[in-house]
Order: sequence, then C-alpha cells, then structure tokens
Amino acid sequence: MCVFPMLGTIMFLSKLLMEFLPNIHLVGTLVVAYTIVYRIKALIPIYVYAFLVGLYAGFNLWWVPYLYIWTILWGAIMLLPKDMNPRACAIICPIISCLHGLLYGTMYAPAQALMFNFGWEQTLVWISAGLYFDLLHACGNLALGLLIYPIVKLLTRLSRDIGIL
Repeated sequence: MCVFPMLGTIMFLSKLLMEFLPNIHLVGTLVVAYTIVYRIKALIPIYVYAFLVGLYAGFNLWWVPYLYIWTILWGAIMLLPKDMNPRACAIICPIISCLHGLLYGTMYAPAQALMFNFGWEQTLVWISAGLYFDLLHACGNLALGLLIYPIVKLLTRLSRDIGIL
C-alpha cells in the first residue's frame, strides 16, 4: 500500500533535484517504467506526483494540465504489448518518451486555450513560443529514456521480492 505513493514521491523528488536543468527530468522515464511494470496501478504514483507538485508549488492554473499530460504518456505505453521484447522496449519506450517531451507544449495548449480564452492563432503562438523548451524536453527524455529498461528490470525484481507482482 505504501509502495505506490513512495514511487510518486520519488518522481517528485527527482524533478526537484533536476530543477536546475530546464525541462530535463526523470518524470517521463519513471512514468514509462512504472507503466511497464505496474500497468494500471502506475496511475497511483502519477497522481501522487501531480498532487505533490501542486502542494509544493501551489494549485494554480498552470497545474491543471498535470492532471492529464502524464496520463497521456501512461496511455501511450499501455497501448504497447504487455509482453514486448525487451530489446524492442529499450528502443521504442525512449522514443515515445521523447515524442511526449516534444509534444508537451502542444498537449498543454488546450488547457491554456480554455483557461485564458485563446483563439487558434494565440494558441499556435503560445505553442511556438515554447518550442525551444519542448526540444530540450525531447532531448532530455530521449537521453534519460535509456534508463527505462534498467529501471524496469530493477522494479520487476524488487516487486517480486516484496510480493507486489
């Protein structure tokens, strides 16, 4: 019962520790790894993470997209076969994480448009203004995505040892 909130806390702490790097963090890597290992139960640490971010930085309008952005990455990984070849997973998962980082601003945009009454033109300007940071996010997610497979192996072993799997 305590494992999943702890995993969400690890996501939050990893984000805080890497805060000095713009849009480069382990959150996407951990979302993918947790989803591969725990499947639907991975939503628990994802929402613990979102709650902790809001608690720490303030539940404001910028926080609303956190309620769905990480779930989109979770959903993309859930669409992959459960018994995927580990080599294929080691290639495909970092690419999906990279694409999630690249599209982060675009996925964030609908909430911005609704909350601030943006039209199409304003929304496209908002997306293009953040493209540089989305590119950094994508590069960081791709590089850190190389850790997904080792994390999955470790989580699987540890989860079997404590009886979660």
